[in-house]
Amino acid sequence: MTSYVVEADGGSRGNPGPAGYGAVVKDAADGQVLAETAESIGTQTNNVAEYRGLIAGLTSLLALAGDGAKVEVRMDSKLVIEQMAGRWKVKNEGLRPLALQAAALARRLKVTWRWIPREKNKDADRLANEAMDAAAKGRTWIASASSAPVGGAIGASGTAVSGSGAAATLTGGGPAEDLLLFDTDDLGAGDSGGGVVIREPAGRTAVSTGRGTGWRPPTSVATSLYLLRHGETPLSVERRFSGLGDPELTPNGIAQGEAAAARLAGESYGIQVIVSSPLRRARATAEIVAARTGLEVVVEEGLRETDFGDWEGHTFTEIQCRWPDELAAWLADPSAAPPGGESFGEAARRVQATGDLLIERYEGKTILAVSHVTPIKMLLRFALLAPLSALYRMHLDLSALSLIEYYADGPAVVKAFNDTSHLR
Repeated sequence: MTSYVVEADGGSRGNPGPAGYGAVVKDAADGQVLAETAESIGTQTNNVAEYRGLIAGLTSLLALAGDGAKVEVRMDSKLVIEQMAGRWKVKNEGLRPLALQAAALARRLKVTWRWIPREKNKDADRLANEAMDAAAKGRTWIASASSAPVGGAIGASGTAVSGSGAAATLTGGGPAEDLLLFDTDDLGAGDSGGGVVIREPAGRTAVSTGRGTGWRPPTSVATSLYLLRHGETPLSVERRFSGLGDPELTPNGIAQGEAAAARLAGESYGIQVIVSSPLRRARATAEIVAARTGLEVVVEEGLRETDFGDWEGHTFTEIQCRWPDELAAWLADPSAAPPGGESFGEAARRVQATGDLLIERYEGKTILAVSHVTPIKMLLRFALLAPLSALYRMHLDLSALSLIEYYADGPAVVKAFNDTSHLR
């Protein structure tokens, strides 16, 4: 029997426009509202707001009931329900990270997905409209008297406000702020963001799990993905396009790999898995690290560099002279491919599938992935929810180290970028 119901909604005034979402958690037996959450999220599309509402609803349920709870998720968005149920593909690249985040939360629960007409989604719709109204006025959502239940409203500042204005404690004994995504230390005095309203029904006790790091629920275990660009090659010395061509490392490139290996072999890194692009320059770098850590290298085809086609081995100036129109199109449009090569859009799909596979296969572990400029930038921009055009605004040095941490019940977090301190 389903124990809970999550109803979620989101929308914008203009699509895109001032946007907000709302979600409620109910007891499936009697329909009692156990938690409400809403947030004004600036200028976004309807679909983004709907996914944000779903994520907020699932997060609220996990905070209330923990892993393994049975829940029926109800939304009036046919798109979100069908995509989450696996019947429709997520084709919009901007929605994919949100869909992955929602799916990760759903895997911790026993979920049934159900589409409902808007008139049956009144509670979530009301909250979403309140949040949209707040966004249109440049304000944050504040629980209204009708939505703030007995026991207090919990705001994103991390303080549970009771009727007396004092900090509230839930019946489990832990501070109410422990149920929030953010701790008070991480938000300035003027920040309020979204709010969560929690009700404790008779006989049900909230579980306090202790304080987290401030950027994720305290029960999360990170999957850490270190991203290491390979060392120097003859083509990188001459600043030539190097895609699927297979140059070896230079002596300096080997030294760069040794420096990275000495750093990564330290106990503080705790590398447990090493994966590598199949191309020789990446594999050689990975093998150097493997020799220092005692690990084997697992080759992942999806970590290979973009295929630059006819531009392979040429300098930017040479390409500009021989293929000026094609180069201009490639720089302006990530869906444009070099002659005989691969577009960044095509590379993005390949890299995303590989990244998802690694995070699922090695969940909770510390992974080192040795790869190239494009795949590393792709993984970073996925974590940042950035558009494809962000690739043109990132620079990666040879042997540079970056770090992304993934949380099953929260967002991916970029912890380091283009760190070359081991080369100094």
